[in-house]
Amino acid sequence: MCWSATADLVAGSAITAVGLACVTRAARTRPRAVPLAALPLLLGAHQIIEAVIWNAGGGTGPATVAWAVIALPLLPLWVPVAVLCAAPPSARRRLAVPLVSGVVTSAALVYVLATSTVTAEVRGRTMGYAVGLPNAAWLLAGYLLATIGSLLLSGEAGLVLFGAFAAAGAAVCAALWRWEFVSTWCAWAALCSVILHHWLRPRPGARVN
Repeated sequence: MCWSATADLVAGSAITAVGLACVTRAARTRPRAVPLAALPLLLGAHQIIEAVIWNAGGGTGPATVAWAVIALPLLPLWVPVAVLCAAPPSARRRLAVPLVSGVVTSAALVYVLATSTVTAEVRGRTMGYAVGLPNAAWLLAGYLLATIGSLLLSGEAGLVLFGAFAAAGAAVCAALWRWEFVSTWCAWAALCSVILHHWLRPRPGARVN
């Protein structure tokens, strides 16, 4: 998304609706997957917050800070923890790697946000964000390992597919919108949440875990 306030608002509302459906379905079929099912709610809210930033013309206000908190320290911690809860026991040992990566990356990004100012700027048809990131390449590697890596290592076909689509989106966003990477990738990941809803469907004969 991030083409305009309207695009972000429409997409955010749609993804939030998907998130509500995911949480409702997970509560019935896979209680352990509720944190992961709530991911589209978080991503939908993220897009709606960006619509507020569009209307403000960018800047450094509370909406920009809220956007940065979700995109930077929260997602790399939320995703591996949620995947660990939802994954089968056989996958939990290997999921320790993206989990540790997420904890370290999140802690570093919390420090960055606490000691610097995030600025949003309208750049044509995208919203760009500026924040001082020391060791940006290492932080990005840790971020992607925590988020995409945990999905790919989950051992669940639907989550692996979700991770593969998110990885493809990350590559495209990085190539086309270098300075707006996080914004565009988060929007793509939100749209991929439809896969998550399908993964949460009831399975004949499956036990509720």
